[in-house]
Amino acid sequence: MERLILTAARVFDGTAFHENHAIVLEQGRISALCPIAELPEGQVIELPGGTLAPGLVDLQVNGGGGVMLDGHTTLDTLATICAAHARLGATTILPTLITDTRAATQTVLAAGIAAVSRVPGFAGLHLEGPHLDPKRPGCHPSDRIRPMDQDDIETLLEAKTGLPALIVTLSPANATPEQIARLSEAGIVVSLGHSECTFDQAQEAIAAGARMVTHLFNAMSQLGSREPGLVGGALATPVSTGLIADGIHVHPESIRLALAAKRQGEIFLVSDAMACAGSDLTEFTLAGRRILRRGGALRLEDGTLAGADLSLPEAVRFMIETVGVTPEQALAMATRIPAEAIGAPVGRIAPGLAGDLVHLDEDWRLTEVWQGGQAKSPIA
Repeated sequence: MERLILTAARVFDGTAFHENHAIVLEQGRISALCPIAELPEGQVIELPGGTLAPGLVDLQVNGGGGVMLDGHTTLDTLATICAAHARLGATTILPTLITDTRAATQTVLAAGIAAVSRVPGFAGLHLEGPHLDPKRPGCHPSDRIRPMDQDDIETLLEAKTGLPALIVTLSPANATPEQIARLSEAGIVVSLGHSECTFDQAQEAIAAGARMVTHLFNAMSQLGSREPGLVGGALATPVSTGLIADGIHVHPESIRLALAAKRQGEIFLVSDAMACAGSDLTEFTLAGRRILRRGGALRLEDGTLAGADLSLPEAVRFMIETVGVTPEQALAMATRIPAEAIGAPVGRIAPGLAGDLVHLDEDWRLTEVWQGGQAKSPIA
């Protein structure tokens, strides 16, 4: 493969900006980040201003390209979802199964294991349920929410041996500290979510090994004066925390307060995308229920939010333009920080890493995508 050299107004390496630098790609990987004055020979692509950044990393993707992760999932399903999100700028994703049956979970886990090293952008799986709190189901089918049992533990432990990353979102209402500890000790990322738990219950789960919280503020006990709830537990404890930054799921001021309370490097952006991501679908079904795509939101017919109509570049732009964080912080929340949360060697620009890159213009809109050094047609 010919040496490819990319230049733009500036390069973000996952932590900081570099002015007057270029990225050199060889054999689908990054071989150098160097000053423009020191460029080697190769094919130079001069991008018009803007920012070159690592490919974005999304740890909560329920679907895309017109399909959902469900009990009918195959290798082709995962390839479709990953390809759609790569064109949206997220070159590394964790396809996410919402609460479903044991059989559906087994099907998805088998497809995920088969996808390792075969589907570009696939970094593992996220199981959001079924061990949630019946008091906080959100759009999850309540009749499929249930306690974790020994069969579940054994299924998850076996699956982790074949997956690079596995996140399990659960609630202390349906999983014990001992179960959380077993999963965590096996390298599974236990994330607390969809829970009406108390602050003390959240702290007990975190002490047992939970180290993440799913979509902060949504489907969880809120911060109160005498009971801090799961929101308080997430903000008071050094756990990684996902955030849906679309202006619908969380108010901008709530985001600012969370950022002020948490250490930098603990909050990351997620799309919580559904089947319509990267497609022109206006509705689809989820567990037999219609999901309507209207006004930038996805909702059940009763008005309940059901995922988000959001891409990560849009979330980055919202964080910069509406919330008011620095571009460095917003970009890190969509690249390095989620990558570090699952221990994946992506989300940064450094020699030896995969040539996964995005170009964002001066208005933080996606203009170009490369995955493994190959250009992808972006969906802006």
